Order: sequence, then structure tokens, then C-alpha cells
Amino acid sequence: MTAKRLGKGISAIIPEYPLGMELVYKVAEIELENIRKNPNQPRENFNEEAMAELKQSIREKGIIQPITVRQIDGGFELIAGERRLIASRELGLKTIPSYILPVKSDAEMVELALIENLQREDLNPVEEAKAYQILYNTFGLSHEEIAKKVSKERSTITNSLRLLNLPDPILKDLREAKLSAGHARPIISLDSEKQQINLWRRIKRDGLSVRDVESLVKKAESTKNKLPEKRNQVKTPFIKDLEERLMHIVGSRVRIRGSENKGNIEIEFYSKEDLNRLLEIFRSIEDLSN
Repeated sequence: MTAKRLGKGISAIIPEYPLGMELVYKVAEIELENIRKNPNQPRENFNEEAMAELKQSIREKGIIQPITVRQIDGGFELIAGERRLIASRELGLKTIPSYILPVKSDAEMVELALIENLQREDLNPVEEAKAYQILYNTFGLSHEEIAKKVSKERSTITNSLRLLNLPDPILKDLREAKLSAGHARPIISLDSEKQQINLWRRIKRDGLSVRDVESLVKKAESTKNKLPEKRNQVKTPFIKDLEERLMHIVGSRVRIRGSENKGNIEIEFYSKEDLNRLLEIFRSIEDLSN
């Protein structure tokens, strides 16, 4: 049986998913004890209230949409539907309806799981950004390719990835829905972590709107731009474009100081993990050149 529409989520990506074969699926009632959790599940947090509502819905109506799994030695591995799986286990159910997809490699399984969650819009801004980061770093998808798979603009992918450069306290608030992505995005433009933290604290203290935050950041940038610049510090359109392209490649802020003939390139990182991520990118580039 060939794949038919499954509703929002997997159905939106199955037609383009590169399995290298005609996609065939079947639905089966699988014992919960035979389903292994997806080790690369992009979701880090589950809203307790939403989980309670889901369990109540399952009590009243059962599982309306099957979870998605792949067959492995000794059982099955979850691709998508972790909330439904957890809720079913907590309710003491013995089996759960499941789509069984012929996904053979770990790479295909991880990519499908990430895109399914992104399509369903079940992720907080940090989880979403980390999902894009895995697709970019692990699977080598460009921002344009990721955007096509999840039906979003390329700039949306780039801006989402930039959120990961924010300090940990701000990321924590994003995870816990105490700060919106709209508030966080302008903060990224500030040069120092101290400035970013100070503005974040002011947002929390004064209840600033997104427009207020954008206005404050523009004011800070305007003040900075009024400082005298040396002649060779004025960036040409070529340099500005190159900075943007390099930022897309490494996923971090990039500054080019100097001219097109001589200068230096600065790439920011914000943790040991972030530095290791950059080193892996450079190693991959080196391998390609050998």
C-alpha cells in the first residue's frame, strides 16, 4: 500500500522524504513493551497541562492518530508520537496503534523524527533551533533545504539557529515559555553578553513588548554607529554579504575586520560545546579539500 495523507506532520513530508524506495506503510496494534524510545527525540520538555489533556482524550476516545515506528531487531523504535506513547503507558494501556515505516538507517530515522516534530509545531523555540542545528550539522542540509522540508522561509531557519547563541538564562526562559522568540531575536544583535542579560532582565522587570525591545536595540545600535570609524572599518557591500554567508555556514556571528585585500575574520562562540561544534565544521571542510 502506498502512503496516503496522514494529516499535518508526517503526511506533509513523506512525499519528499528520501528513503530511496517506494514508501510503504502498514498500521498495527503493537505492545507498548516492545517499543523503544527514540534516542534522538528533539523534544526536551513536555507541558504537564497538555499531557493531562491528552490522557483525558485518550481515556474518552482512544488513540485517534497512530504513532510512527520503525522495525528493529527485537521490536520497534519510535519515530514520532512520544507524548502519545508516554500517555498510553501512564494510563496502563497494553498496545498502541502504530504506523510501521520502512526506515532502515539511523540517519533517515533521525531526520524524519526531527521534521515530524517541526511540522507539528510541538517544539519550543530552543528545541526547534536545536532540531535545525542537527539537520544542518549532522545531515549537512543547507538552510534553504531545511526551509523547504518544513515549509518555512530560509530566513526563519537562520534566525532560529541564531537563538542558540544567546546566554543560558535567556535560553532557559525560552524553553519554559517565559520569554517569546519575538522578544529574544532582537537581543541577539547586541554585542556583549552583559548587554544581552541586562536587556533580558529589563524585559522581565518592565514587561516590555516586542516593539519596545526592537526600539531599544535600534537605539543602542544607532549610538554605536555614531562612534568615529577608521577608514578601513567601513564595510563594503561585498564584506557585509560575505559576513552573512559565513554566518549561515558556521551558525555563529561572524565579523570581518579590514578590507577585501587584508584583514581578519572573527567567529564568536559561547561555550565549549559551541567551540567544538565550530571545530567539527572546519574539520569537515578540511576533509572535503583533501
